[in-house]
Amino acid sequence: MLRFLSCLFVVSVFLAPAVQAERIKDITSISGVRTNQLVGYGLVVGLDGTGDKAPFTTQTFRNMMAEFGITLPAGVDPKLKNVAAVSVTAELPAFAKPGQRVDVTVASLGNAKSLRGGALMFTPLKGADGNIYAVAQGNLVVGGFGAEGNDGSKITVNVPSVGRIPNGASVEQTVPSNFSRGDSLIFNLDQPDFTTARAMVERINTLLGPGTAEALDATSIRVSAPRDTSQRVSYLSIIENLEIETGKERAKVIINSRTGTIVIGQNVMIEPVAVTHGSLVVTITEDFQVSQPNALADGETVVVPQTNINIDNGGDSRMFKFGPGVSLDSIVKAVNEVGAAPGDLMAILEAMKQAGALKAELIVI
Repeated sequence: MLRFLSCLFVVSVFLAPAVQAERIKDITSISGVRTNQLVGYGLVVGLDGTGDKAPFTTQTFRNMMAEFGITLPAGVDPKLKNVAAVSVTAELPAFAKPGQRVDVTVASLGNAKSLRGGALMFTPLKGADGNIYAVAQGNLVVGGFGAEGNDGSKITVNVPSVGRIPNGASVEQTVPSNFSRGDSLIFNLDQPDFTTARAMVERINTLLGPGTAEALDATSIRVSAPRDTSQRVSYLSIIENLEIETGKERAKVIINSRTGTIVIGQNVMIEPVAVTHGSLVVTITEDFQVSQPNALADGETVVVPQTNINIDNGGDSRMFKFGPGVSLDSIVKAVNEVGAAPGDLMAILEAMKQAGALKAELIVI
């Protein structure tokens, strides 16, 4: 009996459907090796009368002019039509070195109508610790535009109050990293999965020897690594290009109630169930009738509303039946035959989940 079960297990392994292999670098990230968000506050100048009139813009302009030795008299409004206060954001890549360039995004903070044609003044960019890691400056590239007539009519395409500066920031200092510290590195899976973590550990240990990798949980895998930085880079280059068979995702049905988008995963199965979904249309019309008294009667002419309610439950609603172990293709085919709209399909899936027939996680976003 034991031999029969062993043979059955071997046959089932060889007959199992092929799983697509993925590189480790495509499904993991190394702990501590990440991008860092930078933010700054600055001024965009040179606008064609589309700047803002916010009080903080005037204050910032005064402070900037004072740094250049120019003092504006108190109480004098500079009437800034060509200046806008903006936020400047950027992502600092891992291992970025001083002198390298990164892209920046510039967005209006006030009521500026457009940043088209503007230039960002020198703006320090700070990290979460308050230190300056880059400085930004340059001409904006704005994808949107707007036009306004004297009669108040206007047209706007895309968003003209946001722009980008390619290579607009220069890195000033490197963010400290623990990449070269310790005797090991931790790989974190983008999608936590025990099966994938086990497969990754087995693949690395098969190539580099037992005990090289160990799974800490469904997300993290600790891998021994040499201390020498040059050797560590070559070592990781080998590991990240290894291909492993990832575990199948959990059966999920994703519903976006705002857009009507429904995504059904490939592993979704259902139990035997019969479904019917009829459309109920309630139409309410309201007419106004005039009630006028007789010529000799002592009364007033009044308007009396008359309400008519018509209910149509649809004459072409159908019922379809699912057998045991039905897959995604059968579900889609049956629902299409019924002609259900996205809203109807949402109601059907939710009802099937409540009935216990839908063997999947139902997620409404």
